[in-house]
Amino acid sequence: MPYAEVNDLNIYYEEFGRGETVLFLHSHFSRGLLAFSGQIIPFSGKYRCLFPDFRGHGRTKCEDLSWSSRKIADDMAVFLDKLGIEKAHLIGYSCGAYVGCYMAAKYPEKVKSLVTIGGAAYPRPAGAEDFLPENLLKNGNTDFIEDIKARHFEAHRGDWQTYLRNTVADWQQQPSLTDDEWKNINCPAFFINGEKDPFGTCEELQDKVPSAKIYKVIGGSHHPHFVGEQIDDINKMILDFLSGI
Repeated sequence: MPYAEVNDLNIYYEEFGRGETVLFLHSHFSRGLLAFSGQIIPFSGKYRCLFPDFRGHGRTKCEDLSWSSRKIADDMAVFLDKLGIEKAHLIGYSCGAYVGCYMAAKYPEKVKSLVTIGGAAYPRPAGAEDFLPENLLKNGNTDFIEDIKARHFEAHRGDWQTYLRNTVADWQQQPSLTDDEWKNINCPAFFINGEKDPFGTCEELQDKVPSAKIYKVIGGSHHPHFVGEQIDDINKMILDFLSGI
């Protein structure tokens, strides 16, 4: 199993394919491969695909259990350096979309292009408090708790409550790019959102990055790239976008 030592982290990641690098950035509650299982085969035939688990997630290990999307963006920049990658295409889903935007704004020299799925231009905190540990227990959501315990055990070392509190805080506060940060995103960008996505719209993102290409997935949810949704169309559009760069 591949690990990369980055600052105070031991980052777990999976790697498939050869070619230009695509760095896949996962969502809240998820980890690398879980968020992009439907992209592994289509993309690895043309690109070197990296699927890291973020700080605080999955099998990535760290003594400090605190994390945020901004901090993860810094981690991912150093992760690319560690692997000797000068520049990468970024594909971020949900929380990973925020991470990608932070990276493109702060480390433009490292970002060849940016694709976001289910991203947003500002926070939407509604519903986040339902995922605090005490509220999950109160509402009897024990299956979800058990999933979180198992999915991120190496990262939180059994302290699933702290993991969830970090997730809720990030959900409530991110993304929080300043106007100057948005203006610093100058790479080719493609923003994708489902028509029924409650967490953001591609139009609001294009308001921030006017040069970006956008696509609203008619009838689509927060994750139209998942298996069983509009996966074939989304994969084709992203691959076409990347091939044109």
